[in-house]
Amino acid sequence: MSSLSAPAAATTPVVLPVSKAVLWLVGTALIALAVYYFIGVDQGAYSVFGKDMHIHEFVHDSRHFLGFPCH
Repeated sequence: MSSLSAPAAATTPVVLPVSKAVLWLVGTALIALAVYYFIGVDQGAYSVFGKDMHIHEFVHDSRHFLGFPCH
């Protein structure tokens, strides 16, 4: 009986130098902390887009979905 699947191709792993990997990790951590702050910590005290538009209002539903209290 013949096999219908194609033979597996050899894959080559991506190799990064440690210095580049550290830059990617630090950058990712900074972006993650900023997202966490605006979704989980910010209570609408800082207006970025004018007097009436707060980041809090843009992420309000996601705060509740993720379990963060905001009222």
